[in-house]
Amino acid sequence: MATRPAAKAGSWYESDPVVLKDMLGSFMAEVPEAIAGTSLPIQSARIVIAPHAGYDFSGACAAWAYKALDLSKAKRVFVLGPSHTYGFEGGAMTTFDKYSTPFGDLTIDRDTAKQVKDAAQLDDMPRRNEIAEHSLEMHMPYLYLRLEQTFGSEENFPPIVPILIGSNNGRDEKEIGTALLPFIKDPENAFVISSDFCHWGDRQFSYSVYSPTNSTTDLRRLRSGDPRPNGPPIHETIRVIDEAAMTAVESGSHDAFLATLRQTKNTVCGRHPIGVMLAALELLGKEPGYKGKGKFNVIQYDRSNLVNSPDDMSVSYVSAYAVA
Repeated sequence: MATRPAAKAGSWYESDPVVLKDMLGSFMAEVPEAIAGTSLPIQSARIVIAPHAGYDFSGACAAWAYKALDLSKAKRVFVLGPSHTYGFEGGAMTTFDKYSTPFGDLTIDRDTAKQVKDAAQLDDMPRRNEIAEHSLEMHMPYLYLRLEQTFGSEENFPPIVPILIGSNNGRDEKEIGTALLPFIKDPENAFVISSDFCHWGDRQFSYSVYSPTNSTTDLRRLRSGDPRPNGPPIHETIRVIDEAAMTAVESGSHDAFLATLRQTKNTVCGRHPIGVMLAALELLGKEPGYKGKGKFNVIQYDRSNLVNSPDDMSVSYVSAYAVA
């Protein structure tokens, strides 16, 4: 049986299981026990969006999604992420049998993986790219801890289904979302959608827009050598851009999300996994018995840095959940 190694352990996060458990536990301890009067985990909140940067940067934000995630009925957990290691269209399924973490292994549901692969016409992930890809791996230690909290022993854990979503247009996202809909309707399936939000930096990301009015309607590009703007700080523009994307996510409209990204060009790296889930949840909301369900609630927003200078950089992080 082939096991995907924990390739980022020791660099993006701690490889020592004791140290790592203490870190992730402290992040989750900082999250309130209730949100708007509702205790965590939130009942039937089996779909979350969470970031995938190094834990020093995004671990505290991701804790909000994982503490809200309801795994009590889960028989399997899907993890959908974007590809940072190779370009492709459509989607791709893991060919591994297990994912390793510093805590232990998470087993792949090979039967369900084949069903999803056939239904959504997915490719196989090239193994060297899957090993290099961080968007899936960064969720596995958190997921392991939450499964341990919920099910106790590793032998009782539900298996996982890791999927990469390629660079698709809106129509293709809707097609993949339609293929995933039967799996989303099953209350015994949970979903983790992996995404960071705005990647701001001229040299690092070729995205360095600024608005002197804190609006998405008058964005202009700054160069790293430009002087600091006289108006509002740059990080306020980043916040406005991210808020537009978060509002679109909460609206439940796949088309609204795509329109916002077209307007702002926001560098949401997981826009395609988010788009696929939004398209699927929009269909779910039209099903009998699901009215009013399946819309995301954003519960935490953070950034790696508050940018003031055009030669600076930051990455934004969001945690959100949906009840379905």
